[in-house]
Amino acid sequence: MMPEPVEQEFDVVVIGAGAVGENVADRVAQGGLSVVLVEAELVGGECSYWACMPSKALLRPGTALHAAQTTPGAKEAVTRTLDAAAVLKRRDYFTSNWQDDSQVAWVKDSGIDLIRGHAWLPAPQSVQVAGLDGTSHRLRARHAVVLATGSMPNTPPVEGLEDVQVWGTREATSASEVPERLAVLGGGVAGTELAQAFARLGSAVTLVTRSRLLGKYPEEAASLVAAGLRADGVELHLHTETQSISTNDDGTFSLRLGDGTTVTADKVLVSTGRHPALEGLGLESIGVEPDDSGRLAISTDNSGLVQGVPGDGPWLYAVGDAAGKNLLTHQGKYEARATGDAIAARAKGELNGAPEDWSRYSQTANQHAVPNVVFTDPELATVGRTVEAARQDGFNASSVELPIQVAGSSLHSENYEGWAQLVVDEDRQVLLGATFAGPDVSELLHAATIAVVGEVPLNRLWHAVPSYPTISEVWLRLLEKYGL
Repeated sequence: MMPEPVEQEFDVVVIGAGAVGENVADRVAQGGLSVVLVEAELVGGECSYWACMPSKALLRPGTALHAAQTTPGAKEAVTRTLDAAAVLKRRDYFTSNWQDDSQVAWVKDSGIDLIRGHAWLPAPQSVQVAGLDGTSHRLRARHAVVLATGSMPNTPPVEGLEDVQVWGTREATSASEVPERLAVLGGGVAGTELAQAFARLGSAVTLVTRSRLLGKYPEEAASLVAAGLRADGVELHLHTETQSISTNDDGTFSLRLGDGTTVTADKVLVSTGRHPALEGLGLESIGVEPDDSGRLAISTDNSGLVQGVPGDGPWLYAVGDAAGKNLLTHQGKYEARATGDAIAARAKGELNGAPEDWSRYSQTANQHAVPNVVFTDPELATVGRTVEAARQDGFNASSVELPIQVAGSSLHSENYEGWAQLVVDEDRQVLLGATFAGPDVSELLHAATIAVVGEVPLNRLWHAVPSYPTISEVWLRLLEKYGL
């Protein structure tokens, strides 16, 4: 006989204890509500163990070494290549060796309950959990259930792919050895970053993508990243289909490409985008239907509230990758903070209806100022709208762009190459977006984010004098080229 489920009631049930789920749980707990996190894997989620932290730990040593190699006086002292074993050991440190003890302790210390198991929704405001220890739980949420389940990798339509064992980003970022030859399918952020990381660790890397590299970013900026990859020996096959993949007798892989090339590799990394992880949550039981691609689709308002589900008042929310708006950890944590505060405010009767834009309960920046960094070398950093996106959204938009050639960049490294662009709303004379490409430009991005969020008038921004000699001098040059 199956044991009876353990029945419990909480103000809020959060499904998913990654960085996003942790943040929303923390906010509702700070708001005085009882909350439980349900997690089937490691507390801390993808970012902590398989994405942001390990990938940047793999990238940083190569960037630091290259910076020394491009600076006269330092380059003469550099006599060795990267120590791959030391890099992997440092990566292990930043993932806490894939142990979540410290994060579990934080959850407990924050007054948050934790259940390890797989959760689904049998009915509105009800969550069923199959505990990893064999215990069944039936949870009742007085005020809210929050989906913070992250995302899943897409599988490209490549003949033979389902029959072979390839790497996803998880296997790549947690690898214990550096393959002699690595093939990367996908030219987005993760594929590009990991291609360079493994090239600098000693792999012979081939990257194949159906479009150009980093196709969502301005081409002038992406071309600098492509040049950086080629300088590290990465063989790029752009605008190229991968037609088939198969294993050879010696355990290696053969990839047949649309340009007639055959690539042989010891490991193959498939990194062709991600989609919200909504399957298996029982959403069909509350009326959520698949979209045209056959995947479950939800829509949220600016507080994270899922639209069009039955129930007595607002109760179902989605944040982070699960919401499907911006698949970025920092943006998901921003959404989580706003959603957690909105749930607490609604529970206390302090918020009715949709929140005002730019209030603490609203995810307004999702529409105006999403910052993103590609941590390659050179880096690519962007915030807000591109020129094309701004015009599609109805803005009278112009742009100004130029190479990064200032005293700060020439001092930074020999033969510094960079590119910068500002996107301007001509009617209001404020910034709509900015892009920077070049070594260490990620540190320029927050100033641009503040300018976009704050809608700082250009004639006021002109008085924000950059320190000399820094790469930030490019701000002055951009404003001068605009005509100020």
